[in-house]
This record gives sequence, structure tokens and C-alpha cells, in this order.
Amino acid sequence: MTAPTGRLAGKVAVITGAASGIGLATARRFAREGAVVVCADVDAEAGEKAAAEVGGSFVALDVTDEQQVQAAFQQTVDQYGRLDIAFNNAGISPPDDDSILDTGLDAWRRVQEVNLTSVYLCCKYAIGHMRAGGGGSIINTASFVAVMGSATSQISYTASKGGVLAMSRELGVQFARDGVRVNALCPGPVNTPLLQELFAKDPERAARRLVHIPMGRFAEADEIASAVTFLASDDASFITASTFLVDGGISGAYVTPL
Repeated sequence: MTAPTGRLAGKVAVITGAASGIGLATARRFAREGAVVVCADVDAEAGEKAAAEVGGSFVALDVTDEQQVQAAFQQTVDQYGRLDIAFNNAGISPPDDDSILDTGLDAWRRVQEVNLTSVYLCCKYAIGHMRAGGGGSIINTASFVAVMGSATSQISYTASKGGVLAMSRELGVQFARDGVRVNALCPGPVNTPLLQELFAKDPERAARRLVHIPMGRFAEADEIASAVTFLASDDASFITASTFLVDGGISGAYVTPL
């Protein structure tokens, strides 16, 4: 575990999808670094537990509901007086999102709503508060699949993450002089419950992906949380509109080590 440095002391952060995986790991890391953490999640039981663990607060949030998103950010500012960090991380990767030949329109739309439209809504309502407060850092969870193609496609997931990447770049440019930094975090495959569930059902799918990672393993959620913490902190004060790849070398690889 990385020793805390207090680099987020005094900052107020909202994390969506905070009840598990990367979101939970980041909530823990933010709290260790001194931030007040608002854990937002659709799972009330797990979200409450996460908030209690990190000494923060919980807000029940369906990230596809505009009124709920607006209220969550307003509630944060009303309660804590400011908003410094928004980690827009909630997302899904359901089994019915597969090849374009097999994925139905309902599955396509559901993934787009949760993975892309939610980021649009969270950015929309976070940016106003950050501008009013003199700036802030937004980190949007995209994916390495936003910059690479895969023959084992999850077509709506891939398209949604490409949208997150492009939107983050645009917002990072548009609001740079307001002191609002916006970056797209692009993780490689991460050892989370979501990934474990997917690959437990299809070990061949896991093996096919693992061979392409130069480091020879999937990332741990704590490793991604470290990258988020950096982007959230003043150490990243000159980084905005970036494609921040944390992928174990996948995107730079042609042939991987034996």
C-alpha cells in the first residue's frame, strides 16, 4: 500500500461507482490522502458501507438520471461548501454487449446511457460548481479500448469509452482557462469483481486477453487508484485534455515477452 502524502488535504471529491472495484479503491486512497469523499452509487447498501469505511458520505445515485446527478453535486456543495474533484467512474460491461452482429439495440442503448451519457451529465453539473469555486479536476473513466481495436468486441462498451475519451479532451480544452482540468483515464484490464465474473464464465476469453499484456498480469484496482489520485492532485496541475493510459504496456506492444 502506498504511504499517504496528504496531497488531497482539504479537497472535496465525488466518486461515482464508489461501492466497488476502481471506485472503492479510489475512495480509500482519496481518504488516506486527506480528501472528503462523497461516495455515489446505485447500490445503497454497498455505497453506505464504503462511505462509512472512508469517513465520508453516501449519496444514492442513478447516474443516468439527470435530476439525481444535478442533486448529488448540489448536495455535495451545500454540505461541504466546495467541489474540487469529480471521478466519473460508474460503468457497466454486460454480457449481452458483444459483437456488433449479436448485440441488440436495447443492450447498445443501455451501455451508452450508463457509460457515456452519465459522464456527460456528471461533467455538466460538476463543471459549473468548479468554475464558481476557482477550478477543479475531473477524471473520466474511459478505457484502453478507446484507442485500440479488438477482435473480441464489446461494441457498445468500446464505442462508449471512445466517446468518453473525445468528450474529456474537448472539455479539457474548453475549460482550461477556468482552472478546470479534465482528463480521460484509460485503464487496461483490471482485476475487479466485474472482470472476475466475466472471465470466470469464459476462461478462454481471459487467456486471450492476458497474452497481450507485456507485464503478464491484469492491473489491480489500487494501481488505477494511484493514477486517479495523481490526476486529481496539484501534482498534475499542467495536465488536462490528456489520454492517460494505465495499461501495463498493452497499447505500446506488438509482440509481448514469452
